[in-house]
Amino acid sequence: MSKSPFNTFGKSKSDHHQLVGFLMKVCYTELNAEIMNERIRHLKNIMQNCTLCPHECRVQRFKGKYGVCRISNKVYISSAGPHYGEELPLVGSYGSGTIFFSSCNLKCQFCQNYEISQLQSGRPVTIFQLAEIMLMLQQSGCHNINLVTPTHVIPYIVEAIARARELGLQIPLVYNCGGYESFSTLQLLDGIVDIYMPDIKYSDNEIARRYSGALQYWDIVRIAVKEMYRQVGNLTVNGQGIATRGLLIRHLVLPNRLAGSEKVLEFIAKELSVDSYVNIMDQYHPAYHAKNHQILNRPIKKNEYNEVIKMAESIGLHRGYAS
Repeated sequence: MSKSPFNTFGKSKSDHHQLVGFLMKVCYTELNAEIMNERIRHLKNIMQNCTLCPHECRVQRFKGKYGVCRISNKVYISSAGPHYGEELPLVGSYGSGTIFFSSCNLKCQFCQNYEISQLQSGRPVTIFQLAEIMLMLQQSGCHNINLVTPTHVIPYIVEAIARARELGLQIPLVYNCGGYESFSTLQLLDGIVDIYMPDIKYSDNEIARRYSGALQYWDIVRIAVKEMYRQVGNLTVNGQGIATRGLLIRHLVLPNRLAGSEKVLEFIAKELSVDSYVNIMDQYHPAYHAKNHQILNRPIKKNEYNEVIKMAESIGLHRGYAS
């Protein structure tokens, strides 16, 4: 982990309290059961002629049809278990309880988890099995349930959460996504998700279309992340430094300034908060189809990464870490 001055987690420059009580209640445990069931019905209704994500394929997934996500009416997971490679406030001492869902609503040409997101490695699980997995992760000591690429199967996930809650699930839920999210779907997750962890991949719509197959990505991700921030605010941690609620943003530095990092960071600082927790990531390497694109076919250089860190510092962002 870099020792850049940007690595100043928890040193807020405002009066916002970053430390909260260790026993802070999580969102979904407080939500009325009737409201939770109504949300599940709404989400399934949206999935009927699917507009869960901004692609708005409108395919009849309950009838076995496939949209951009290439998933119909089943949930597939690749793996589930304690994960120690996530951000420190998620990992703590016992790991983040990570569930990797197969497939994705993006088609990133450089995806480093392409076997899961694009090749759909995984096995089907029932709602009851998914709820059991969440409970097993809690029982193993994990600090949270980390839902990786949940967008395309979120109705089933919320249904599993409702079942697991009845059986004692009470650790925070992390919505770990690519940022290409529907505003209307996010509204139905208000009061359910504790921690939103979106990528902000690009600040240029055409670049996003070309390399991730996402139309109007920059316009959509800004609206989506603003809604996430409205729901949960800045990242808060308990007395042990473990995240309990809030927004945690990831931004992967790409070669040749392809991510448009300056505009991304300016958006975060000016339209969200300078107290936003931002993980500026340096682990890009050519994967999947990146070798077919000359502009992507090399690792990032140290000076490219340092340039983005300096940008963040210069506009007042100060929470997070340089990984």
